[in-house]
Formats: sequence, structure tokens, C-alpha cells
Amino acid sequence: MTRFAQRWPVVFWEEPEVDGATLPDLRIRHEGDVRIVTPVLPAGLDDAATQAALRALLDDFLSGEAPVAVRWYYTPMMLAFSRGVQAAVTVYDCMDELSAFRFAPPTLLDLEAELLDRADLVFTGGYSLFEAKRDRHPDVRPFPSSVDVAHFARARSRTPGEKGSARFGFYGVIDERMDLQLLAQLADARPDWTIEIVGPVVKIDPADLPRRANLHYPGARTYDELPATVAGWDVALMPFAINEATRFISPTKTPEYLAAGRPVVSTPVTDVVRHYGALDAVGIAERGDAFVAACDAALALVRDDTNDWLTQADALLAGMSWDDTAAQMIAAIDGVAAGGVPDDGRYDYVIVGAGFAGAVMAERLAADGDKRVLVLDRRPHIGGNAYDEHDAAGILIHRYGPHIFHTNSADVFDYLSRFTEWRPYEHRVLAEVRGQQVPIPINRTTLNRLFDAGLETDADTADFLTARAEPVATVATSEDVVVSAVGRELYELFFRGYTRKQWGLDPSELDKAVTARVPTRTNTDDRYFADRFQAMPSEGYTAMFRRMLDHPNITVRVGTDFADIRDTLDYGRLIYTGPIDEYFGHRYGALPYRSLRFDHRTLDTERHQQVAVVNYPDETVPHTRITEYKHLTGQVAPVTSITIEYPAADGDPYYPIPRPENQALFKRYEALALAESDVIFVGRLATYRYYNMDQVVGQALATYRRLREQDKVEVSHAAAAE
Repeated sequence: MTRFAQRWPVVFWEEPEVDGATLPDLRIRHEGDVRIVTPVLPAGLDDAATQAALRALLDDFLSGEAPVAVRWYYTPMMLAFSRGVQAAVTVYDCMDELSAFRFAPPTLLDLEAELLDRADLVFTGGYSLFEAKRDRHPDVRPFPSSVDVAHFARARSRTPGEKGSARFGFYGVIDERMDLQLLAQLADARPDWTIEIVGPVVKIDPADLPRRANLHYPGARTYDELPATVAGWDVALMPFAINEATRFISPTKTPEYLAAGRPVVSTPVTDVVRHYGALDAVGIAERGDAFVAACDAALALVRDDTNDWLTQADALLAGMSWDDTAAQMIAAIDGVAAGGVPDDGRYDYVIVGAGFAGAVMAERLAADGDKRVLVLDRRPHIGGNAYDEHDAAGILIHRYGPHIFHTNSADVFDYLSRFTEWRPYEHRVLAEVRGQQVPIPINRTTLNRLFDAGLETDADTADFLTARAEPVATVATSEDVVVSAVGRELYELFFRGYTRKQWGLDPSELDKAVTARVPTRTNTDDRYFADRFQAMPSEGYTAMFRRMLDHPNITVRVGTDFADIRDTLDYGRLIYTGPIDEYFGHRYGALPYRSLRFDHRTLDTERHQQVAVVNYPDETVPHTRITEYKHLTGQVAPVTSITIEYPAADGDPYYPIPRPENQALFKRYEALALAESDVIFVGRLATYRYYNMDQVVGQALATYRRLREQDKVEVSHAAAAE
């Protein structure tokens, strides 16, 4: 709700409280930009009088407010007094199967059926709940738990397993979903452990809680207090009973515990197994000895010196931001508010991918071609790999590593300038070599610092490099190119290790085209790029993409996989910007890619490094570069945010591996693509090439121009035929 409040005024209407009031009234408070309204009712009202009082309070409150844009329900019970509220969009956010809870009102199921009939959108708090509801409404969308990583990461100030007796903990509501017998078994099996069960006791008698000397119930904690609470534990627990009340739950605490740097031991809740069961950090076990053994294993994990389990968990958490969830929900609401699909349910174009290629094609087709366009992206946001967001410290970071805009094309720069103002920025990169940070690309300054060469002119530098060069008879690989140009010592210092890390291959195995990204200079120009236009979008890339896609002819659906809905769509032509081998079901096998893993951190210092990016060519250093974003954004803050970048063999596809056999495999897929008359393949994944951002924009603009000319020819032929 705090994220929605950046877009709309938000009122959170709570369940009523009953006290000694003589007349119904409202208690209103603010938490940030969210107003929280709590009805206060006199004691002794029957159900009809309660609903009448709530209806009168709500109507009176709304009479002084602007028209309601979104009517949002967390429980169907609120529908009884709010049926008459008019809103552009109604959302049923179904977070639990409330009818399975103890003391569920007998009218709940009837009200839920009515709400499902009235709702425009249904969001579910997990996939199990999605599977249970998807046949009851035409537009049900799953939203499993997200997490404020930076908030809970504060618990990492204490490393678990360091000293003292072992401490295990749980926070949350203590109700019929808790396996009380399991708590007693665990406390009895390990009397030297401290077990802390934090939270309010609801719907069960506190006298039923098992009591042991090592089992503690300290009561509720606020959201702000949770990181400090978890910091006192070594292992987090989720000792849920497996019953009807837990059949559909997707506990938000799972990613929160992991973000706090604690392994988790859980009973086999379906959505926990589904989403987290493959992680080393999450142990799944039934009650009894198996659960105790899983706790033993988790404790051993945190007492080990390696943190591979935490690195693995962090990689999963990187894609679970509440910002993404809010953006995806807002996109769905906007789609309904704008009328959703066209009146006849048909689009002129469906575009798969909301990155540069897809966004440019959508904008041109809609704004210039007057076409009706549906844009789909499986990620929960627009912008592709250029997506940026403000982290918990307020720093604008790039989720998928640094994206620095540069181009020599006035057409590309002028086109993008329609959607953003620019912050002047010239990119500079340093490389950590022999204990010092020197400019990269290699220039005169680099050579003077490393070799005390005393070079003063371009000619001096050229002679220096020529003297070190080791020409080879046939230049075929990236190693050949570099050694021939600058010699083996510079090759070893700057190129070999970095390339082996980035590509997972020795430079002698890679096509010579790879070296185009590592030039050398004889002057002292320390800019990484020499392009005519160099700048950063002043409000960020995501803001620029939003403007590109803000057109009445464009409908955007994020968090949607084309493969899942392609048979339900009615459209004329498809523009596909995803992996070409995936489109054809990997018919000839998967095209090889290198991936990346990003470790985003906020540091308690104003500045971390001299420039935005520092490269680490040394092969013994596992990461390839560190980015500090304040250099890119110009923001001023007492803290700073960085990203440490690690190459990876698995994960999202980033870099097509430039080897002849891979290009030959692509050619087989390209032949299939050429036979798809109503599908246009655009972008780096669809053409298996590494493109800079401006090159993707240029390719998309050129593709649109060709489509426009084809349309003109087809219209001309049709007119002639008549």
C-alpha cells in the first residue's frame, strides 16, 4: 500500500473495534502516505445494525473524498457494507483460504462468490491458491510473497552460529496453523537450544501452548522490530501444522528469513516446497525426528565457514522485490481501467518482451502506425535488463547491472529524447591491476602507472605497444588479437583472467570479435566510450520506458509468459524479442549463453570508489566488476549503493557465447525464423547477437520502417485489386 500511495491516495479501512463508545465513529491515523481508518462501534450491535453503522460511516467518509479509483478487498466480509461504492476497478486480493480458518463466518463463502462475480481482477497470495481460484474468475493472477531485502538484511549485522547456545525462532500469528505438538517435540529433543516463538496468540487458548524451560513466547513485535528479533536467532523455524488452514498458504516470512541471512526449517507446506525446496538454505521435514534432524543440519550450515547457501538464497531473492509486485499489480489495474483488451478482443500486434526492442516497436506501431498492440513480458516489470529502481536507501540502482547509454546515432538519440531528459555523463572505468587502479581501456596513463614508462606523446605510446606486440601468423581467436596488438604481458594482466571469468572459456577458444569490447589508446583520454552522445536518462530507464509505453493503443501485461497464453490470443502478427531457440522449443538444442549474478549492497559510506565501475581482471578474484550508482545518477546521500557482479553459467541469458559452432546452431534456428511469415524476430536474444542499447533501438526503428513500407505496398496492391 505504501508503494501504491506513490500513485494514488490510499485509505486502508480496518475491521471495526468495539468499545464503550455511545455512537459509531472513525479513528484516523497516518502511516507515511497511507491513511488508516478504524471504525469504532458501540457494544451490543447485532449483525444488521453493525453493517448499517459501517455503511453509514463509509458513505459519510467517502462524501468528502475524490471518486474511488480502485476498490480493493482483502476479505469478502467487507463487501457486506461497501457494495454501493462506485470504483473504476475492483480487486479481490485473496491472500488465504479464509473459509478454512477456525471461526470463519458462515456468510464468508457466499460473500466471496459475490465478490468474485463483481471483481475485475483477482490476485492470489501464492500459486496453490491461484490453482484453487483460477476456474472461478476470468482474470486470476498469482502473487507469491515478495520481500524488502534491505529491511531484513539488517539482521546480518550478527553472523549466526558464532557463539553461545543455539537459538531458533519463529515470528507470526500463533493460531490453529501452528503445530504445537511439534514445538514440544523440538524443545524436548534439544533442551540446550533456545526456541523463541514471537507473535500474538489468536483463536487458540494460550493455556494450550506447550511450556518448556527452553521455549519462550515473548509476544508480538512490530515490522520495524523484526530484523533485530531475527538477528538473535541462528535458524528460523516454520513449524506449521499440515491441515486445511495451511493448505494454500505462501508464508511471507520465508523470503524475509532468508533476507535476514538465516536458514529456514519448515514443515512441508506446498508453496514452500514449490518455491524454496531446492535451496540449501531451506530444510523441509515432517514433524518428529525428521524435523529435529533438519534443524541439526541447518545449524551445521551456519556454523560452517562457507556461505554458498546464502549466496544461492540471495540469487533467488534478487527477483522478489515488492516494487516489482506493486508495478505488476498497477499494470494490471491500468489495463482494466483503460478498457483491457480491445472491444473485439483482437490486437494487430502482440509483442513478446518489454525491453528496448519490444518497447520501441510497440511505441512506433501504436503512435505512428495506429496499431493496437499487446506487450507481454514474463518478468514483473518493463524495461528488460535496463530496468532500474530505487533501493531501500533511495539510490537509483540497475537491477541487472550497469547500463550506460552512448551512441553515435543522432536518430537514436533524438528518438529516445522524446521520452526522457538527459543527465550529461561520460563513463570512466578503472581496472584493479598489480595493487592499483588504472584506466581501462589501456591508455598512456595506464602504461605510465604500471611500467613507469615515462611516455609523453601518442607516438611514444604507439612505439611502446609496438615493441611489446607479438604478431601471430593467423589471427583467429581473441587471444591472437590482443597478443598481436599489445603483447603477452598486457594480455595476461588485463584480458586473459577477465575473459575466462566472463565467458567461462579461455580467450584462445573464443572468436576474435570478443576483443572489440577492449580497445587500447595512445593518448590520455580516460573515457570508456568515445561516442558523440553520452548521457544517462535523468529519471532513469524505467521512467523512460513508462513514457514510451504510455499510449491508448498499447496494453502492457507483465508477469505473463507468452507461452502460457498464446493459444488464447487473437492477433495479426507477432514480434518476438525473446530467445529464438526457446520460441522453437529448443528443437535443435539450447543456444549457449553466459549469465550473471548480482550482489546488491548498500554501504554506510558516502563514496566507495573513484568511478562508477571498477573491473577486476585477476582470475583469483571471483567477481568481474563493482558498480557504484551515485556516479551515474549524481545523487547525494550519506550512504552509497553498489553491485558486485559475478559471471555465471546458468541463469537469465545475457551474452551469446561467440564460437563458430554456436553461430552454426543459430543459423539453423534462423532458417526456421525466416519461414515464419507472420513473426518478426527483433533484438539480441532473437538474433543471438550482443547489441549495445543504441544498436537495439536502431534495429527496432529500422524494422518498424520496413513494416510500414510493407503495409503501404500491401494497401496499394489491395486497392489495385479492387
